[in-house]
Amino acid sequence: MKCGVFDSGIGGLSVAREILNAKLFDEIIYFGDTARVPYGNKNESTIIRYSLEALEFLKNFDIDFLIVACNSASSVAIEELKKEASFPVIGVIEAGVKAIENEKKDANILLTGTKRTINSQKYQHLLKQKGFKNIIPKATPLFVPLVEEGIVEGKIVDEVFDLYFHDIKKDEIDLIILGCTHYPFLEKSFKKHFKNAKLIHSGQAIVKMLKNDFSLKEKKESKIKLFASDNPEELRSRAKEWLNSSQV
Repeated sequence: MKCGVFDSGIGGLSVAREILNAKLFDEIIYFGDTARVPYGNKNESTIIRYSLEALEFLKNFDIDFLIVACNSASSVAIEELKKEASFPVIGVIEAGVKAIENEKKDANILLTGTKRTINSQKYQHLLKQKGFKNIIPKATPLFVPLVEEGIVEGKIVDEVFDLYFHDIKKDEIDLIILGCTHYPFLEKSFKKHFKNAKLIHSGQAIVKMLKNDFSLKEKKESKIKLFASDNPEELRSRAKEWLNSSQV
């Protein structure tokens, strides 16, 4: 069984890593649209077009599932992708919200993501449907280029955290939705600045959904193939750093 995973860049490796470690598929085909990263500052029609092009590329590998490991694409393109696919299409937003449905409804939730994801209101709408009321949305687009450059800790990252979150009472935040698949690579920095908060990770949420909703079982082994629309060497280098290098 094969799973296609796509993202605007390398951030989706955070999702691919969790799926790979769970060994739910014999093979994962990862496509990073690195020539056009980020999607978060593009308009809706452009993101839909890019997403459909990624789907057409991944169809060449006879995939059985498609994981949209990009919150911006998940916010606007899921329905169009489902129309063009003959297999399940799963977005990270639906999975992320489902992962916290049993949390306390009065929890203080910090929702982070690109401008496109935050402005789409999709997370906010689904969270309110689940009964959550205390939602603080915050667009944090500078996190994407930092991760793309491999800068995930240190002075520069701390300054960006202070820029975005200086007006938030950090010790009162219960849950942080990492609403961009680049953000799990900033996990240590999030934990440094929000010591009391539980982080909601898209990759872990996707794995939980695949197991529960599709009854997928662990395979003996799982491998990953990497493709990029530009600079594939950089993608492979990051993958060897962030994934189990023996599987790349």
